Amino acid sequence: MNVQRLAAFSEAGAGGNPAGVLLLDTLPPEADMQRVAAEVGYSETVFSAPDGEAWRTRYFAPEAEVSFCGHATIALGAALGEAHGAGEYRLSLNDGDISVTASATGEIALVSPPTSYEDATDKMVQEALALFGWDRSVLSDTYRPAIAFAGEAKFLALPLARHEDLRSMAYDQAEGAAFMRANGFITLPLFWFERADLMHARNPFAGHGVYEDPATGASASAVAGYLRDAYGVTQPYEVLQGVDMGVPSRLHVAAQSGKGAAIRVAGRTRPITG
Repeated sequence: MNVQRLAAFSEAGAGGNPAGVLLLDTLPPEADMQRVAAEVGYSETVFSAPDGEAWRTRYFAPEAEVSFCGHATIALGAALGEAHGAGEYRLSLNDGDISVTASATGEIALVSPPTSYEDATDKMVQEALALFGWDRSVLSDTYRPAIAFAGEAKFLALPLARHEDLRSMAYDQAEGAAFMRANGFITLPLFWFERADLMHARNPFAGHGVYEDPATGASASAVAGYLRDAYGVTQPYEVLQGVDMGVPSRLHVAAQSGKGAAIRVAGRTRPITG
């Protein structure tokens, strides 16, 4: 199987989150996809094959399948655009349909699954903060922690009050993996707003075998849906992520109107060589 390697949400031709992309005639058995994803070793590898008017698409992390992955969708959009030209492509996922658009300018945009959120319990928040050696003083006074969803993908969003806490984030990966797996979280999005149109974010991803993800379109979608529905945040904004990893990434996020509606997330890709 031919694996394309692309970095999604790259910043000025550098950085971005690596993804493996396989465009196939038909999807192979699940065990084979899981094996390939483990061999590729990126946070996600996406497999896609034509299925009527859509592309049947599945995402695999090194240790498990995930229901939706934003950066791998952006990488897939770039690969589809290269192979079949600019345009919108419908993707059939395990839990519903989404779309990705490849433009002639090189920007790739996805439209996420529907979003939703629910309040996080005090106990859950305390356990999450303890992973990082934090107490509630690190949390934002403007936004509260919440469980945010993009389709079936589930995240615990932790809004922070200070950039320095975000930048100094550290945790034990084994403990983080146990917490995320026990609660079904894909990542723990940590975010801080520098201004209304610029968010800084980090995403521990230990539950699927990766310490930190440098750019996460799925969590960006879930968080944007939560901020729109809970706080009326409808202004588009950019997300800088991966900077503290030395892998700068930029995501353009725009919430569609309506409670629970999808989120548009866009960015650029670059090929990974060498």
